[in-house]
Amino acid sequence: MAVHSGVINELELCTGPAMRAVRELVAQVAVTNATVLLTGESGVGKEVVARAIHRASPRAQHSLLKVNCAALPGELLESELFGHERGAFTGAHRDKPGKFELAQHGTILLDEIGEVPLRLQAKLLHVLQDGEFARVGGERVLQTDVRVLAATNRDLVREIEAGRFREDLYYRLNVIAIHVPPLRERREEIPALLDALLAAANAQYERTVEIPATVRRQLLEHSWPGNIRELQNVVKRLVVLGGVAPLDDLLAGAHAPPRAAPAAELLGLKQIARRAARDAERLAIADMLERTHWNRAKAARMLGISYKALLYKIVDCGLVTKPAPVPAPAESPA
Repeated sequence: MAVHSGVINELELCTGPAMRAVRELVAQVAVTNATVLLTGESGVGKEVVARAIHRASPRAQHSLLKVNCAALPGELLESELFGHERGAFTGAHRDKPGKFELAQHGTILLDEIGEVPLRLQAKLLHVLQDGEFARVGGERVLQTDVRVLAATNRDLVREIEAGRFREDLYYRLNVIAIHVPPLRERREEIPALLDALLAAANAQYERTVEIPATVRRQLLEHSWPGNIRELQNVVKRLVVLGGVAPLDDLLAGAHAPPRAAPAAELLGLKQIARRAARDAERLAIADMLERTHWNRAKAARMLGISYKALLYKIVDCGLVTKPAPVPAPAESPA
């Protein structure tokens, strides 16, 4: 059984009653061009469902492109989705097509859709409504024929109530909603998932490890807060360690938060210097952004770095982007 992006890349093993409704809905909506919103906890296999929809659709001969909306700040995410023209910002040395161009006639998966900034949500809504957009820094209107699938582990209704997500965009995305249940509600699938993940891990690490029956029983009883992704993590650890590691340690390490950093006195001088330089850089960037009222282009010039480098540093330093005003919802077409 193939494995992709950390989870099983098929729905064939998901034979329990909790996933039967999901498989039936996938079969119904795949042949249409409807926008689908995939919901569920992190690690349940939402990308697996998206790939199943694409493979069973008339667009299967074209690309399925995934965009992790949480991985980039708003400015870079806009360029990733819609592309940019040469000279649109410092460092834009050539024209670059975005995912909506590259996935033409195919499918685009907007993962972590709840992380898209409000300003960019308005542009995304326009694409869904009218099938057209412009590159960053460009004036030419481009047409797009792309099916949109979106995925989130957030409660978008609550995000709407909190003013962080546009209600009109929610209804455009939520033409069909598919909820992928957590693994703790699909325990009957764990044995088959274990076998598939074990075979993949043995092949990856060139091992022939078997999972003892006693360990299998314990795995069946675990609550799996990290879902299939956590299960795969545990299986890989078992294979790497030859199946002899204490199960409690394996389960704790699979989803526990990272331990606190060592005390300063235990760090080497180089580590202390790097930490001090990072803190100083963060303070300098934060101060310049405030002085320029978050005009990033001006701040980049004042700091003597490229616009793109500044955007990366804003994310790397954990600086919060100054919130943009909430745009008025677009009127629904008659």
